[in-house]
Amino acid sequence: MSRVVTFGEIMGRLSTPGFKRFAQAMPGSLDVIFAGAEASIAGSVALLGGDAVFVTALPTHPIADACVANLRSLGVDTRNILRTSEGRLGLYFLETGSNQRPANVIYDREGSSLALTPPEAYHWEGILEGAEWLVVSGITPALSRNAAKVTASALQTASRMGVRVLLDVNYRSKLWNWDPPVSPRELATRTLNELLPLVDLFVGGREDLEALRGFKKNATLEDLVLEFTLDFPRLQHVAMSLRESISASHNNFGGLLFEKASNTFHYAPDKGRLYPIPSIVDRLGTGDAFTAGLLHALTSPDLAAPQTAIAFAAAAGCLAHSIEGDCNFSTRSEVEALMNGDSAGRIRR
Repeated sequence: MSRVVTFGEIMGRLSTPGFKRFAQAMPGSLDVIFAGAEASIAGSVALLGGDAVFVTALPTHPIADACVANLRSLGVDTRNILRTSEGRLGLYFLETGSNQRPANVIYDREGSSLALTPPEAYHWEGILEGAEWLVVSGITPALSRNAAKVTASALQTASRMGVRVLLDVNYRSKLWNWDPPVSPRELATRTLNELLPLVDLFVGGREDLEALRGFKKNATLEDLVLEFTLDFPRLQHVAMSLRESISASHNNFGGLLFEKASNTFHYAPDKGRLYPIPSIVDRLGTGDAFTAGLLHALTSPDLAAPQTAIAFAAAAGCLAHSIEGDCNFSTRSEVEALMNGDSAGRIRR
């Protein structure tokens, strides 16, 4: 079984019950879970049957203990989580959108343990020993200048050790603010372009390609991907979820995978066709479920063929829209059933 190491921040997610606005729900009770893009990827990979390791820094208090226990309950290896007296547990608040009203996220992550813990605290050679993949996202270097340095250190060590790197852009305009007066998009572009020469698999959207390389907006998506891979010789795959947002409650969803070795684009469920999702339960974490599904497929010999891998990823991302919380509690057999055409949602008796 191939080992996947993910690095990033896990937080407390505080959500309003149902579809209440913040002003309706507070004062009152909020629903609390633990969440974060990289942690969601690790949890989803483990639930699919993969070998997932999660690396982060957390404070030394009982709430962080509960966070670690939650990860363990998913089957994630938590032995490389640093515990420190510096910093705090990050939080974010979610107001779920519905119909034409979008969701709203408020971050409270300033001074988190991950943002403050220095690069030398992480022993990456030992952490990455025996790993096939290191997974990072653009969220972590967005947190602080220090977190950007830690991310770069992790990628440099992975490169020396021959561990492949997956970078999921996950651009968050509300987070990239540690170098004023540089704009969030400019800061993200500058920082991520320094990491891209070390990346084997890039996950991001059309807007990310345009921003990172200054591409023309009227080019076709396939032309953008081809030009992007030419800029980075190490890059072997580009993947992206394909989404049509009809409303906050109704999306259509699929995926694309470009394989440089064969110069081939693969689409799922088919080119020009997406999964209809007319009644979304929870939108957050669905892109992470797509990434986790792709990674699990690429590390499973019977799923690793490019068309099969993107079909598995798109089906995993689709099913995640039906599950509350950031982690995708779909099994491999459920993903494969949808991937093979079983989309009716009939009761299993």
